[in-house]
Amino acid sequence: MITIGIDIGTSGVKAALVRDGDQVLAHSSQPLTVSRPQPGFSEQHPEHWWLAACAALDELRSQAPQALADTAAIGLSGQMHGATLLDARGEVLRPCILWNDGRSDLECAELERRWPALRRVTGNIAMPGFTAPKLCWVRKHEPEIFARVAKVLLPKAYLRWRLSGEYAEDCSDASGTLWLDVGARRWSAEALAACHMSLEQMPRLVEGSEAAGQLSPSLTARWGFRRAPIIAGGAGDNAAGAVGVGAVRPGDAFVSLGTSGVLWATTATFAPNPAHAVHAFCHAVPDTWHQMGVLLAAASSLAWWAGVCGRPEAELLAEIDAAGIAVSPAWFAPYLSGERTPHNDTRVRGGFLGLAADATRAQMTQAVLEGVAYAMADARDALASAGTTLREAALIGGGARSPRWAQLMADVLGLTLHQVAESDIGCALGAARLARMAAGDGLEVARPAHRLRSYEPRPQALALHRERHARWQRLYPLARDFAR
Repeated sequence: MITIGIDIGTSGVKAALVRDGDQVLAHSSQPLTVSRPQPGFSEQHPEHWWLAACAALDELRSQAPQALADTAAIGLSGQMHGATLLDARGEVLRPCILWNDGRSDLECAELERRWPALRRVTGNIAMPGFTAPKLCWVRKHEPEIFARVAKVLLPKAYLRWRLSGEYAEDCSDASGTLWLDVGARRWSAEALAACHMSLEQMPRLVEGSEAAGQLSPSLTARWGFRRAPIIAGGAGDNAAGAVGVGAVRPGDAFVSLGTSGVLWATTATFAPNPAHAVHAFCHAVPDTWHQMGVLLAAASSLAWWAGVCGRPEAELLAEIDAAGIAVSPAWFAPYLSGERTPHNDTRVRGGFLGLAADATRAQMTQAVLEGVAYAMADARDALASAGTTLREAALIGGGARSPRWAQLMADVLGLTLHQVAESDIGCALGAARLARMAAGDGLEVARPAHRLRSYEPRPQALALHRERHARWQRLYPLARDFAR
C-alpha cells in the first residue's frame, strides 16, 4: 500500500510518499514564515499552508509519478491550537492565530472564572496557546469578525477542507482547543458556551486512524491519482510524531527537539495533572491518551541564536567541539516566547546570565543547548509529579541530528534516548501510517521506528547536570520578575 503524509508545521509543510515498510519513495519540504504584527502575536495565513501543500504534492509527483498515482490514502498532521476562522461561505476571516501566540493571557483567567470545571473536563490549564482563549480575544477585540464565525478549524482541518470539502477533526488535535471533553472524546457544549460559541461551529470528530473524507475529483485529476485517495483523520503534530516512532502503547515515550520541545508519555487512561501545566490529551488512535510536557522554544532557540550570530547552526555546534567545551560558564533561559510546562507563563522572556568579559560564542552556544535541556528536565519533573516515570524514549526533531545535543539531553534527563530513522519527517511519517490504518491496516503498522543510535546517560555527567539543573532553575524567578 502507498500512502501520503502531509505535515503542516510552523516553519514549513512537509510531505512524504511512503510504501509498506515505511519506505520513503519521495519527500518534499516547503517553507513557511510567521507574521508577528505586534509583540506577543504570532500568525500565519491559511492560504500559505494550502499553497505550500500543493507545491509539496507537485514535487512528490515530479519525483515519483507512478507511485503517487497508486496512493490509497492521505494522512494529515499539523501544528496544534491554531484558530482558523471561516465564515458561512468557507472564506477565511483573518490570519490564523498560532499556538505560540500570547495575546490572550487575560482571556484565560476570565475563561477559568466563567467555567470552573474547565480543568477537570479538558484536563488542562487555560493557556494562551490553546484555541478557546483566542476566540475569547477575538470576541472582545474583533467583534465584527467573531459575529461572522461559522466554523473554527485547526490548521490540518483547514487543509482537509480544502482537499475534500469535509469539516472534520481528530480527537488528538481537538484536545488542544479547550472545547473537548478529553476523557469522553467529544465536544463539550459547556466549554463552548463559556466562549459564547456552539456545537454547530465545530467540525465533526473522528479518530485519527479513521477515514474522514476523500480527495475531491478535481484534485484527484490534478495530481494524477488513479482513484480518489481516502483522507484519514490524522493527528496533531505531536500525536503524529508518536505514531511515527511507534509510541502508541502505554509506557511508550519520546522527546522531540523541534521548533517547540516535547516530552511525551502514552497512557492507557485520561490522566490529567493541570497543576504542573502537564497536558493530558487524546492520542490519535482509539481508546488511548497521553501526557505531555511542552517547551515553547527548543530547537528554535538554537535557530534564533544562529540568526543573531549570522552563522549556520552546524558551524556553531562545530565550534563547541573545536573548543573542547564540556559545560558552559554562562547560563541561558530559553523563554523566547514565554513557557508552558511547568510555568504556564506567556510574559516571561529568556536571556543569558553569567557572561564574563572573556565569554566566547562557543560557550554561549553551549549555554543555549544546556538551557533547553534543563527546561526539558523541568518537564520531566512535571510528568513525574503526575506519576509518570520514564526510563527510555525515542528522540526526534531537527535537534536530534546533533550528537552533542542528544548526549546532553540523555545526561540531563537521565534517560536512554534512541535517535530514530526519518526523525526529520516523523510527523509526516506518522500521518502516512494513520492513512494506512484508515485504508484498512491495523495498529501493527505503528511499530517502533528503526533506531540509528542510542545515547545512554553517563553517571558522572548525570550527577554534574543534576547539580547544574538545580542552579539553572534560579533563572526562571529572575526572568519572571524582570518581565513584570
